[in-house]
Amino acid sequence: MTPPVGRIIYRSRKQQKTGGAQFVKAPKENGGRTSDERMTTRREYPDLPMVGVGGVVIQDGRALLIRRGSEPLKGAWSIPGGMLEVGETLVEGVERELLEETGLTVRVIELIEVFERISHAEIPGAAAAIRETNARPQYHFVIVDYLCEVMSGAPIAGSDVTDFAFATEDELPRFNLTPTATRIFKKAFAMAAARNGAR
Repeated sequence: MTPPVGRIIYRSRKQQKTGGAQFVKAPKENGGRTSDERMTTRREYPDLPMVGVGGVVIQDGRALLIRRGSEPLKGAWSIPGGMLEVGETLVEGVERELLEETGLTVRVIELIEVFERISHAEIPGAAAAIRETNARPQYHFVIVDYLCEVMSGAPIAGSDVTDFAFATEDELPRFNLTPTATRIFKKAFAMAAARNGAR
């Protein structure tokens, strides 16, 4: 059955994370394709850059880290967060992702950083320059990370998270974070310290 023309077909959150929603375009005026022409938003080899949101929680001098259960960065320790959904504000997306992944209800306080992550699939035997210029990116994210504070709840490993941990700034190296995640956490520690000093 063909979906109605010009409608956004919503899927479950799990489907959105793995496959995304599909937008069925309206027919073109001068012929061409009709309702079966689709633009699919997906994480791997996306049609457009994907918007991701993250929230750094610092509580009692320790940051909350999560271990990813799916690609990209499967098995790696990182910042809680995920993909922004259609119709959500950035703040709503952060609050939802933190609740889904950690069980915590948070309040978004302040923007830490906006950055991009563009990565290409490995091509055996190909030089890096060839991969970068010829290969369509496997992942292309624009990620917006915020400093958050916990309003309620106790941390759990939910959604696509397999584990969580709390770490002081000095303990971050033992988690083998990416350079970007390390930078974000360090900024968050500095921002949290400045906020506490101002109180």
